[in-house]
Amino acid sequence: MISDLVKNIEPFYVMDILERAKQLEAEGRDIIHFEVGEPDFSTPEEICSAAVRWIERGYTKYTSSLGIDELRRSVAEHYSHTYEVDIGYERVIITMGSSPALLLCMLTVLNPGDEVLITDPHYACYPQIINVARGTVRKVPVYESEGYQVNPAEVRKNISTRTRAILINSPANPTGVVMDEDVLRELCEIGLFIISDEIYHGLVYGARTNSVLEFTDNAIAVNGFAKLYSMTGWRLGYLIVPKELVRYVQKLQQNLFISAGSFVQKAGVEALEKVKKSGRSEAMVAEFDRRRREMIKGLSSIGFNIEFEPGGAFYVFVNSSRWSRDSLSLSFDILENCGVGVTPGIDFSDRGRDYLRFSYTTSVDSIREGIKRLGDFLGR
Repeated sequence: MISDLVKNIEPFYVMDILERAKQLEAEGRDIIHFEVGEPDFSTPEEICSAAVRWIERGYTKYTSSLGIDELRRSVAEHYSHTYEVDIGYERVIITMGSSPALLLCMLTVLNPGDEVLITDPHYACYPQIINVARGTVRKVPVYESEGYQVNPAEVRKNISTRTRAILINSPANPTGVVMDEDVLRELCEIGLFIISDEIYHGLVYGARTNSVLEFTDNAIAVNGFAKLYSMTGWRLGYLIVPKELVRYVQKLQQNLFISAGSFVQKAGVEALEKVKKSGRSEAMVAEFDRRRREMIKGLSSIGFNIEFEPGGAFYVFVNSSRWSRDSLSLSFDILENCGVGVTPGIDFSDRGRDYLRFSYTTSVDSIREGIKRLGDFLGR
């Protein structure tokens, strides 16, 4: 017996590409990875050492479903220092990554059939998470020619009697756009409940990111440690919610996840208290910026027309329609024929079928080699 929900969940195509790439590597092929949004840097040694210390001390049991107070206070202090907002640690809830945090958000605020506005294109998993929470998706288009900025007037046009919230992402996956401060402020003034995915905060190049909490308390901020601290496998994230929602989210957490890992939370404290404050993460950001410029230069040199240069995250989203209108088939062709993994734009909406996403989470040398292979293949 298979539920209709599971039958209708869309695959995450980038994982299909990655899994095939891993098969080819096992067969001896050399694969350049531009597909996955995972930093190639190791987790900083201080973070790993902290986790080991707490494991050796036997700190391996459940914690409060809200998370340990030490980490919640560190998160609140981080937001206070970075965005000059006083949120109070009581509003912080620690989760097993930002994806479970998003699921908790949707389950908390949606009734069956309630609509959530998302951008088009958007992170591939957003519609699936909303659907699992019994909500429905309404897409607001954003355009490369406009720098992928959300148009508040377009948002207003798409509000219906069933609209419950808007989900925003800045810096954004897959486009790398950093939302303008004035745009975010205007979105907050519309009056919709806002869920702000801030997982790529800190990964910006010559721009400043704003938290939604600078402009409204009628919002939930979602964040985590995976990207900026290269902790994808640690599964550690958090929510900052309005005070009146804390108990409701807590009840869901108790039933669905119990708590985030105990020693992992201690490692999170180390990330915020030592690595963040030392500025060592800035070196990683500088290297990503170097790779970003190399990727943009390389893609332009082999015939991709890049109207918009991303200012955050670690992605370049480019139109590939001159070679194919089927980005999924094109992605597999590129992988099989030249050993380069790329993400099909169809992952990010039907409007993305003419696009490919390139992730620059690999070395400059690998970027150059991947661009050479790609240029040779597309030239043929």
